[in-house]
Amino acid sequence: MLEIVEAAPQVQVDPAEYLRLLGYPRDYVLSDRALELAEAASEWYRQYGRPWFYARRAGSLEIEGGAVRIDGAAFTSQRLATTLQQAQADGAFLVAAGAGPEAEEHAHRLWLEEKPDEYFFLETFASAVVEHLITAAGARLCAWADGRKLAVLPHASPGYSQWDVAEQGRLLHLIQSASATALPGKLEALESGALRPKKSQLAVFGLTPHTDRVAHLAGLAPCHSCSLAHCQFRRKPYTRAAREENAHRYTVNTKALARWATERLSLETRSDGAVDARFRYEGTTCSNMGRPLTFQYEVTLGPRREGYPIREQRCGPAPKDTGHIFMCQYLTNAGPLMAAIDREKPLLGEPLDRVLSWQRPANPAGCYCEAAAREHKWGLVLETIHYALHHEGKNGN
Repeated sequence: MLEIVEAAPQVQVDPAEYLRLLGYPRDYVLSDRALELAEAASEWYRQYGRPWFYARRAGSLEIEGGAVRIDGAAFTSQRLATTLQQAQADGAFLVAAGAGPEAEEHAHRLWLEEKPDEYFFLETFASAVVEHLITAAGARLCAWADGRKLAVLPHASPGYSQWDVAEQGRLLHLIQSASATALPGKLEALESGALRPKKSQLAVFGLTPHTDRVAHLAGLAPCHSCSLAHCQFRRKPYTRAAREENAHRYTVNTKALARWATERLSLETRSDGAVDARFRYEGTTCSNMGRPLTFQYEVTLGPRREGYPIREQRCGPAPKDTGHIFMCQYLTNAGPLMAAIDREKPLLGEPLDRVLSWQRPANPAGCYCEAAAREHKWGLVLETIHYALHHEGKNGN
């Protein structure tokens, strides 16, 4: 059995990836308070974080339709099955990685101390650590495969598109039950499929001897989605930045826009070509223990032939939402706050493309207390609608 165990790997979070997770535009330069918070989170984790990752080669792999069987355990993921079939994969690696419980526990203490900014930056840094660990694990697998004329495929994880997060427990059990070595960090899966500690991830990397297929099919080249800089085994350029800077310059990475377009957005086209869009935003208050809140955005656009002009806009708490009443500004000034949320209609009357050049504050706070945070959210909503209409096949012709 081939196993790779890293109990204390070096962590070098890519600043661009950290910015992306924080919700800032790709070319944004942190300064003042934001820079101080980012550096503090990084330094705290450098001193106290306990990252780890584990990988082992599966003993068997079978693919039939949308079902994948690894070492006898069945998983249903059409996306994973299609990737493995296209590459004619005959093996797989199972990977588990975690940023450790320390950052999660310290972030919780920061929240209890009413330090939401420090909490947010440390939580996000821990998420960036997990992304780096999966990338680092993939690089180790590429190094192993390269000398054996094999190719490692892009990874998939429960919770990704077309793979139910509920299968996370089964994957974790498979990893733990057949491992010759205990995982370097404690990890468990809840009934919901969520992992504990939450800053953890499981992944499956396919393995194929048909390196020519990987070279010629862009979707099968892991380098396209691997942000590890200066990798000696890189065969293709990292394309996230290139994709985002192509025809449409979004401030949000297109992977997030695609997920939101699928999970949070609904579009209906009227007989005259006008489009009704409805977006569900889920966030948390910045006080009162981070109460979850849900707001609903409704946007009516003119037809495509007119450039999708924004005709109507509305934002307000979703039906049955109670989280918004715990926002600090609501508690002190509810009337003016809710009036401002209802009144603000940025870009009303403008073509939808205008969102791509709209200069607005980068404020990823989860609540609606500040005007900058509200503008930031409107930007996310309109960019998601733009992405869906131009890339997801949902457009109203």
